[in-house]
Amino acid sequence: MITLRLATAADRPRVEALVNAAYGHYVERIGTVPGPMRDDYAAYIAAGYVTLLLDDEAIGGLLVLIPHDDTLLLDNVAVAPGHQGRGIGRRLMQLAEQRARELGLGSITLYTQEQMHENRAIYRHYGYVETHHARERGLDRVYLRKMLT
Repeated sequence: MITLRLATAADRPRVEALVNAAYGHYVERIGTVPGPMRDDYAAYIAAGYVTLLLDDEAIGGLLVLIPHDDTLLLDNVAVAPGHQGRGIGRRLMQLAEQRARELGLGSITLYTQEQMHENRAIYRHYGYVETHHARERGLDRVYLRKMLT
């Protein structure tokens, strides 16, 4: 059974394990540790930013959403490797849009690594438009935004 809930402090080790599994294969390609593997999940969880998608008791995916004044930052969407190809990513992207609308925000902003070409294609498929490039935390990032109607 699929359920959604906010992560708790007790979930942190499993959250970090999922993030490492989802992003670890990019280390060689980009030549450094990807941003999501560097994040402070204890702080994100305490702030209520992390939503888990549970497939029975297993964490199939997660979403990190950070509200800003004019947009919802989709800081991370990750699907456990063993759960990929089952529509979890799509469901999490839809949830992000739902949350943005609930918060009265007209857009969602996200960023990804320049060299994560497959992710950029996925985001374009969902209607995101590249807005700019930036070098932050030693990472070459591409920012994308989706206006909600």
